[in-house]
Amino acid sequence: MKVIDHINQATQTLVSFEILPPLKGKGIQSLYQHLDPLMEFKPAYINVTYHRSEHVFKKTPDGNFQKVVVRKRPGTESICAAIMNKYSVDTVPHLICGGFGINETEDALINLHYLGIDNVLVLRGDAAKNETAFLPEPGGHEYASDLLKQVVNLNAGKYLEDDLKNTSQTKFCIGVAGYPEKHFEAPNMDSDLHYLKQKVDLGADYIVTQMFFDNEKFYAFVKNCRDAGITVPIIPGLKPIYTKKQLTVLPKVFHIDLPAALSKEIMKCNTDEEVEQVGTEWLLQQSKELKDFGVPVLHYYTLGRPHIVGNVVKQIF
Repeated sequence: MKVIDHINQATQTLVSFEILPPLKGKGIQSLYQHLDPLMEFKPAYINVTYHRSEHVFKKTPDGNFQKVVVRKRPGTESICAAIMNKYSVDTVPHLICGGFGINETEDALINLHYLGIDNVLVLRGDAAKNETAFLPEPGGHEYASDLLKQVVNLNAGKYLEDDLKNTSQTKFCIGVAGYPEKHFEAPNMDSDLHYLKQKVDLGADYIVTQMFFDNEKFYAFVKNCRDAGITVPIIPGLKPIYTKKQLTVLPKVFHIDLPAALSKEIMKCNTDEEVEQVGTEWLLQQSKELKDFGVPVLHYYTLGRPHIVGNVVKQIF
């Protein structure tokens, strides 16, 4: 079932979760252990992140170094299918530009279609770790809007090989990312909203935001989107804070602000257990306010801390 159908048929705010594929070498049981305690909340869908390959240099026996391509978290498509099979819940695989050519992307979409997966979240993705700026794969997409066009074309039965006849149409519901505090590469919020509206006009069905910790910024973002003519559902992305280190890591990596009230409370903490208590209460209050605001879905980035999210969700639903 499509995400947009879940939203349109709902009579109250839904809940969804986002997870990472297991690291290479780990079994899928580790994923099930992560999800098992969350399934009692009957999520509308589960997002599964996608990860590009990385280039590493390994020393060879002769003393030289060989460039090797590794992918630390493979298997997004099969993980989505496994989750659907085990829990009977819809999944949303992420689809990224970085590290993939257009033919690989088409093959991935065909595989997802064969597996009965109706949803994708279209993202540009981050720069490779050894690059200071995002560089597309040769023969790949530079922008999320270009990737989105490829999905829309496949939904219309338009494949890369334009001589194919009597082609089957896919039926993907397409989500895109929004940034309540502006994408760090955008010169200003107006520019960011311009490109977001472009993606919606191209065929995006809904928007899910990057994490934020100040609900007022989300409310302002929604208003700005509506004023810009963006009418699709906007889903808030929420993440718990559980270590003092995140006070510096999150702003640096995700280019977001942490409210002064939150950071002051965390700085008072002596242990990560105390930080987790503060972060849990903050996330709970955020969630309650957003639910009262009438958001279509509360989307939680669980990413290794399902118990925190579970403790919050059980007090809301």
